[in-house]
Amino acid sequence: MLTLKYIQDHQDEVIERLKIKNFDAKEIIAQIVSADNERRSIQNEADKKQNELNTLSRSIGQLFKSGKTEEANEARAKTGDLKSEIRDLNVKLGEAEKKIQELLVLVPNLPHISVPKGKGEEDNEVVRSGGEMPVLEDALPHWELASKYDLIDFELGNKITGAGFPVYKGWGAKLQRALINFFLEEAIAAGYNEVQPPLLINEDSGFGTGQLPDKEGQMYHVGADNLYLIPTAEVPVTNIFRDEILDEKDLPIKQCAYSACFRREAGSWGSHVRGLNRLHQFDKVEIVQVAHPDHSYEVLEQMIAHVQTLVEKLQLPWRILKLCGGDLSFTSALTFDFEVFSAAQKRWLEVSSVSNFESYQANRLKVRFKKSGEKKTQLAHTLNGSALALPRIVAAILENNQTPQGIKVPDVLVPFMGTDLIK
Repeated sequence: MLTLKYIQDHQDEVIERLKIKNFDAKEIIAQIVSADNERRSIQNEADKKQNELNTLSRSIGQLFKSGKTEEANEARAKTGDLKSEIRDLNVKLGEAEKKIQELLVLVPNLPHISVPKGKGEEDNEVVRSGGEMPVLEDALPHWELASKYDLIDFELGNKITGAGFPVYKGWGAKLQRALINFFLEEAIAAGYNEVQPPLLINEDSGFGTGQLPDKEGQMYHVGADNLYLIPTAEVPVTNIFRDEILDEKDLPIKQCAYSACFRREAGSWGSHVRGLNRLHQFDKVEIVQVAHPDHSYEVLEQMIAHVQTLVEKLQLPWRILKLCGGDLSFTSALTFDFEVFSAAQKRWLEVSSVSNFESYQANRLKVRFKKSGEKKTQLAHTLNGSALALPRIVAAILENNQTPQGIKVPDVLVPFMGTDLIK
């Protein structure tokens, strides 16, 4: 979240910049400023009462020594009244601080100055593209190919769990495993440290990365234990650094993780969400970095370049979009989406989002750093990206690589698959 100090010092700027996200912040900023003024007033009153109490307490002994017993007893009685008043003021102070925090979490992150205006995905900007567009006649969509080669059973998943939980079989299961291994090995080669995080998180973790209180309806909740199934490995991996003070020389810190991901939202009906296009459970390799604020946008470019190498090595047609303000997430300052082309569906499929959250998550997480030998700390910047999400990558591989003999396996996956053709 934005810091209270930043909002106090840049009220007009915050209101104007959030207009890019189509968020009218005028009223809530006024509420935050008013609540903080009230907090300051209560704090000042409490400080005055505390100073009066301290002065009076020091005088009691002297009054007794001077034989002014009656005055001393009156002073002692007054200290009791002051202590009671201070307790009441501290309660009010706590309530005022809670109110401010509740308001602060309702304010989105500020968009980076380069974010274009726009209402939704139709206004996103294509910044670059590459790869060879496949030319296929009578191409089958991936859900028909999955059935033809017995790779994925959507109906069986529906029987076991429900819609959006497919069962991968045979070469389909091996393709999943091959992609996961390929993505992890590429991340490790790029300097990322692999971790295997829990698939469930507590409320503090959900709050830290911004899933709570904003997106609880999109997550699966385990009520008895008050835990949530993760929507992405970004959440547990970033929370590794919650409440930590890092050493500046260790930045950036690079982590990668494979996990299953769980999302309750499934979207609308139709071919655009059919098969692997929209799932409740899917696999993904995530890359996360904690960076110095002065270098986080260099880090963002490096992460984008890393994802680009993945789609290039898979020989898929790709393009990168800069998200407009209306399509930017609540917590992101700048996001680039990767899409690959689907030959049978004849449309672009999103397979990755790479984002810089600047200090927004770090402030919620209390992820700070300091220079060696210095006491002063400052907030780090956090970044993450899908590298990559599997479902639509699998869909594009199946559709784009279909031949009369079978489905050609991308060269980089052959060592993991043990074959160059699924048939």
